[in-house]
Amino acid sequence: MRLFVAGLGTETNSFADLPTRLADFEHYIMIRPGMAAAEPSEYTALLWAASQPARHREVVAGTFAHACPGGITERATWERLRDEILGQLRAAGPVDAVALAMHGAMMAEGCEDCEGALLESVREIVGPDVPVGVLLDLHCHLTPRMLRSATLIVTFKEYPHTDSVERAEELLALLQDTVAGRIHPRMSVFDCHMIDALHTTREPMRGFMARIRELEQCPDMLSISVIHSFPWGDVPELGAHVLVITDDRPAEGLRVAASLGRELFSFRGRASAPGFSLEDAIDRAAAVAAPPPLVIADTADNPGGGAPGDATYLLSAALARGLQATCLGPLHDPEIVQAAFAAGEGGTLEGRLGGKLGAFSGTPVVFRGKVLALRRSARQTFAGKPAPMGDTAAIRIDGVEVVVTAGRCQALSPELFRVVGIDPAGARVVIVKSSHHFYDGFAPLAREVLYAEPPGLLNPRYLARAYTRLGNRRLWPVHPIDERELEHQEIWQDVLWAADAAPSER
Repeated sequence: MRLFVAGLGTETNSFADLPTRLADFEHYIMIRPGMAAAEPSEYTALLWAASQPARHREVVAGTFAHACPGGITERATWERLRDEILGQLRAAGPVDAVALAMHGAMMAEGCEDCEGALLESVREIVGPDVPVGVLLDLHCHLTPRMLRSATLIVTFKEYPHTDSVERAEELLALLQDTVAGRIHPRMSVFDCHMIDALHTTREPMRGFMARIRELEQCPDMLSISVIHSFPWGDVPELGAHVLVITDDRPAEGLRVAASLGRELFSFRGRASAPGFSLEDAIDRAAAVAAPPPLVIADTADNPGGGAPGDATYLLSAALARGLQATCLGPLHDPEIVQAAFAAGEGGTLEGRLGGKLGAFSGTPVVFRGKVLALRRSARQTFAGKPAPMGDTAAIRIDGVEVVVTAGRCQALSPELFRVVGIDPAGARVVIVKSSHHFYDGFAPLAREVLYAEPPGLLNPRYLARAYTRLGNRRLWPVHPIDERELEHQEIWQDVLWAADAAPSER
């Protein structure tokens, strides 16, 4: 099998002030032909898996470009990277299959469905008979454009996304079997008409995903993806979906997708941990006298959802309350990092920390602190894979040790702190900027994990800030929908559809 593989993606927050530029891709992931993915990360897993020794597979690798989640991608950046990949595909000549790693929630100026647009162009180049497979983040938006042009769509199953390599290998195996004629994929979809946080680390989602893996062992059941969607992407297709791929059995796929989709809808409002106000979270923190630490997630300022990462609400509250033996990070402030390197380890630093990048960043914290440690090009890990943080400084401000980064990133593992000499297990309170990706790394050392909802771009209360692209589409909890409406055709007339493998048949 002669396989072309490439990647392009970012998770676009329609409400973010920060535009996504070419430099954001270059600073995050930019792997061009001839550059190997030495270690698999969340969005290079497909390149890494395709590059492993395999019989009967010749790989032609194009560009892999991914940016940290942020605002709308600039038109020139999107068009440049899109055209770069399409040009590489044309230059590759005839191929037996195409595999693309994308996010599924990328929006650019003039294009609200970048994945669908790229897939359409790929399909025009390779024709109707070449299998095209796509690996997506589960926080994607599933669009008709994607379904019309792709043969196979596979998403991550886990949130946090700890299974990227497994899903990449799954997609490659399905493509290989399709090329060999051993399977004939048909995609079936159920539209759940809901938006919600669905944590697969807890019930009911943990058991739900286990049953899905059991179903995938049934004959002719090739793959099942649960698409959570991204609530901060204002697109017509917003909302959770269940995608089932069968071996030429679309009716069975529709039945399974509908059954799973109705069950998923029944989980709404109880598939994630409860949220705590800023005041309640700080009150709980103040009551902690000794390790193990209380871990508090600053879910509203998660750079992994497009937030600026420099909001100061929790830091200001911790300092005002006089919290001791507390660590917080990562807080994005390149200016303070540069000043810390100038002051040197052990030096005293004064300045204005955070609160600079957007309307939801709060106000800068005016501080005088000590530089504890400095690291160039620091990295944390996620599911054992490296994740860049950029130049990083640890600064002690009263009783709070703050990890400040030049790169915009979320908290993924305790290495965030350990890389600058801070032991989070020895703290009373650990505050992390993340919605849920932190969980696998920090939960084992925590006495309790709280999901705080301070002011910030990703605070769920701000979802009332009007979606403008839904049209007549009804979604829980934006609209009052219950199980009885699952059979109500005026609302649910579009819940089911089947996508054939060959776009020419649609």
